[in-house]
Amino acid sequence: MPTIFERDNVNAFCKHAPIEIISTASGPLKGLSFGVKDNYDIAGVPTSFGSPAWLHSHPIPNKTAEFIEALLHAGASLIGKTHTDELTYSILGMNPHYGTPVNCAAPDRVPGGSSSGSAAAVAAGLVDFAIGSDTGGSVRAPASFCGIYGFRPTHGCISLAEARPLAKSFDTLGWFSRDAQILLELGKILLKGPTPIYEPTFAYIKEAFDLLPSALATQSKEAVSKHLNLTDIPTISIGSGHLKDWTETFRILQAAEAWKEHGQWVQSHIQDIGPGVKERFEAAKLINEEQVLKAKAEQAEIILAMQKLLSGNTFLILPTVIDVAPKLNSSMEEFDAFRKNTFQLLCIAGLCGLPQVTLPLLQIEGAPFGISILGNRNMDLALLEQIVAPK
Repeated sequence: MPTIFERDNVNAFCKHAPIEIISTASGPLKGLSFGVKDNYDIAGVPTSFGSPAWLHSHPIPNKTAEFIEALLHAGASLIGKTHTDELTYSILGMNPHYGTPVNCAAPDRVPGGSSSGSAAAVAAGLVDFAIGSDTGGSVRAPASFCGIYGFRPTHGCISLAEARPLAKSFDTLGWFSRDAQILLELGKILLKGPTPIYEPTFAYIKEAFDLLPSALATQSKEAVSKHLNLTDIPTISIGSGHLKDWTETFRILQAAEAWKEHGQWVQSHIQDIGPGVKERFEAAKLINEEQVLKAKAEQAEIILAMQKLLSGNTFLILPTVIDVAPKLNSSMEEFDAFRKNTFQLLCIAGLCGLPQVTLPLLQIEGAPFGISILGNRNMDLALLEQIVAPK
């Protein structure tokens, strides 16, 4: 049988980290294949973290991430490590060192990052599911761009002990699939908790849909209403807050943590860091403690506001991102504008540590456009169950 590199026509897999583990276990994932983002450690296999400089300045790991063992034990076979944006600090999926994985759903557009290889591999049918990570949107954005399901769980519910961090207060493991049932089965294995039984309610987030053109907002609502088999879904407001302000709060906190985590290493390898990521780290260096304290206070208020909206078994519906994936030939200014605008939607789950699932419900201009459902903390399995068997 051809190797994954011979079959990989979308540049999803890392040639510098070949790995294949065929599971012989019988379990709910028996017969399924998966890839793992190259920010997770596998014993004896290099972790590049999307950076040749990182690869060459760090030892080969001697431990394997716990979740990988759990997936193998459930019967799934690991067939490779997948590309990531450099140090996972981007949502576009473009890596100047290892190349940009192909978005087979829209080949002239970016695949989304930083879990670019994982999303591209799933969309291309190279694996049944793939593991990514999501700090600011690195599963949700590429899921929307590539037209697949993507899930970000409650922050802190899955160990990241053998993962390279970006900003630990926001980092989560996440996963992709073309099949909603597989997404749920992964949740049952990785989340280790019973599915709550209750009658959920749903509501649209007004400010989120206000960011879309009115025709697209209407089309998005119709698509998710049909998927959930619901009519007359109400619309609610986040209150006095503004999503642009929430975006800035997230940016400051994420950047400050990323610099604290990696600043010393980045300074000694700055000449090796690619465009975009380099500038973000340079900006992160300038954030001061006063900004961080102010942002933390704002975050606490945002968390309280969202807890009120999510009370009473409520799930909230919002567009995953602001638009379809940007075109590969977009200017740097266009990429930056897209990133800033789309973080108005992505920052909500990040700031509050909430689970969010992206559904591949629409095609706009010939490209996928995802709609998301957001749940309260630790309502992950209930949320995943809704997309498989709406009640």
